[in-house]
Amino acid sequence: MPDVKPRSALLVVDVQNDFCPGGSLPVEQGDAVVGPLNQYMARFAAAGTPVFASRDWHPPETRHFRAQGGPWPSHCVRDTPGAEFHPDLRLPEDASIVTKGTDPKDDGYSAFEGVDSDERPLAEALLARGVDRLHVGGLATDYCVRASVLDARRHGFDVVLLLDAIRGIDARAGDVARALDEMLRAGVRTATLDTLDETA
Repeated sequence: MPDVKPRSALLVVDVQNDFCPGGSLPVEQGDAVVGPLNQYMARFAAAGTPVFASRDWHPPETRHFRAQGGPWPSHCVRDTPGAEFHPDLRLPEDASIVTKGTDPKDDGYSAFEGVDSDERPLAEALLARGVDRLHVGGLATDYCVRASVLDARRHGFDVVLLLDAIRGIDARAGDVARALDEMLRAGVRTATLDTLDETA
């Protein structure tokens, strides 16, 4: 049989103002992912590879927030500046936006819980584009990136984690290291801008 090259896509996870310095739930150096992600997006767009970008889009009141008994301060509330993508993030005009965390009873960590502008779940939207390999970067390593990556593996996608385009919270010391180990044990491969061509 002929060797069929996998069809790739890039998933940018939650690079929103509230998760960057100055936001209500900042990831330390969260904005440091913007530069590498812009380079990845430029390379993927030049190759005609689809780009997906997930976003938290929480209601003002949700079990996810501390005020309603959840673990986190209010963040990424729909239609607020904090929920907007980082202003320096250069998403392609045809990027597919995946919206998640819209239900007050839903934490919405994984991008695979979200839907695109056509109300399709992310897995369905990827399969409709013939994607079977997903490159992932964004925020935060130990929460939404981890959940999205593990769900991608459960859905049968080959996953490449972009190590130079992720940052974590480490709310408990060692959370980031544990998340990375869990993703690697799930069969995830890794790449950087310098090594991407070896995994593409």
